[in-house]
Amino acid sequence: MVCTFKIVTFASSVEEGLIDPENDHFYDSGSVHIGRARIGCWKAGGHGEQTFLQVLENSCNPGFVKLGQMLGKEKLFSYLDTFGFGSKTGIDLNGEGKGIIFPLDRVGELELVTTAFGQGVSVTPIQQVSAVSAVVNGGKLLKPYVVKRILEPETNSIIQENSSTFIRNTISEATSLKMRGYLESVVARGGGRSAYIDGYRIGGKTGTAQKVENGRYLVNNYIMSFMAVVPSNDPKAVLYIALDNPKNTALLSSYTTTPIARRIILDIIDALDIPKQSGQIEKDWEWNDSPYLEVPNVVGMDLKSAKNNLSEFTVEYTGSGSTVISQTPEANTRIEKGGIVRLLLGD
Repeated sequence: MVCTFKIVTFASSVEEGLIDPENDHFYDSGSVHIGRARIGCWKAGGHGEQTFLQVLENSCNPGFVKLGQMLGKEKLFSYLDTFGFGSKTGIDLNGEGKGIIFPLDRVGELELVTTAFGQGVSVTPIQQVSAVSAVVNGGKLLKPYVVKRILEPETNSIIQENSSTFIRNTISEATSLKMRGYLESVVARGGGRSAYIDGYRIGGKTGTAQKVENGRYLVNNYIMSFMAVVPSNDPKAVLYIALDNPKNTALLSSYTTTPIARRIILDIIDALDIPKQSGQIEKDWEWNDSPYLEVPNVVGMDLKSAKNNLSEFTVEYTGSGSTVISQTPEANTRIEKGGIVRLLLGD
């Protein structure tokens, strides 16, 4: 639940003009006290000085506590209601639940700030997908459906057909446009980096929710989740993936769900025939990443010169001549450092 609520809290704060995410700052010391409760950041010692965009990128709970306090309970819970939390979406499936949201008259300071980062509430996956779709599609909350159409088996005539049904506006188109960029930044620079795909503008948000049983939080028992938007600049699909209590892994969604999500996103790109996009935010490469580099043009060079120009790549070649007459990939294509460049030699 955490990933979605943080997206909605952030979008609500931007819509209300409470923050300028790229210029306003928040200092994370590692924890914040609300009454007797201590709310900690996942990073020991905190993230220190950061912009509010970095609060989103880093999924910093103390930063979202601050946003919850700035919004106040009336505004925050009004946005939750507007985005459809606490209500059935009306999807064409039996047994849909409404989820559990605090009644406004029972929301104190602690309930306010924990809701702001998604703890202590219960929502359904389809509510989350619907809400995030509204965040990135221009602010329009739509009624979801599973069955596109029902056909008569012999004549193939349409018996019933579903189409997008507008419910209400949630945020402005301007805020929605900003949120697409902010979510792309999470994948390029924050906790979603393992879902980064060079040449494709992917947005997303990680989530780590501690599970509850009989009113108590369970120890080392979490739901790890990731919400992706493909592509972020012109959304065609939203992906939600959740792992229930994964074993033998770091208890951070950035290490568990994002590599799996990346493989699914590649399938989505193929299925929807999504082209590569320009203007992608460059990834903040980590020590164990293989950065992407642009392949230079070596056509017309002798083999020795071509190899020198392709020193960052693995070179394979065939042919009996002394000059490169073609190369694969073509010049200016980006591939991983160390990737294979094949040359054809001729006279």
